[in-house]
Amino acid sequence: MEPGLIWILAGLLLLVAELILPGIFLLWVGLAAIGTGLVQMVTVTTFAMDATSFLVLLGAGIWLSLTLRQSRPPRGARVNAPGAGLIGRSGMLLPVERHGLRVRIGDSDWPARLPRDMRVPEGPVQVRVEGVDGTTLIVKPE
Repeated sequence: MEPGLIWILAGLLLLVAELILPGIFLLWVGLAAIGTGLVQMVTVTTFAMDATSFLVLLGAGIWLSLTLRQSRPPRGARVNAPGAGLIGRSGMLLPVERHGLRVRIGDSDWPARLPRDMRVPEGPVQVRVEGVDGTTLIVKPE
């Protein structure tokens, strides 16, 4: 059997293994093996050249994956998180109940807390959402 075909077959098997055992690393190894097989099919190579082309292609794939990972938005910037659209909005701090502070924004009431250095104001107060901690809004008086 042609050595280039063996590299390509091994690469395809690694890609199938990636589908069964997802983890992204087998993807780059499989693509590097397929690339090495294609290089070997086009030119006459030695074992050292095959190993070098495999390592170069594998390194390029890992570099590409790291570059793509850095271009993603940070984990804290979750677009579909329930509270992500609430930061910066104004609401009304409701009087203290037995369950703690609550803020009314639009037609919804949310659990809330003030920054640790602030005291709870008396009566309803207009507040702005500064952050989100789980489902609790962190608010400051305007």
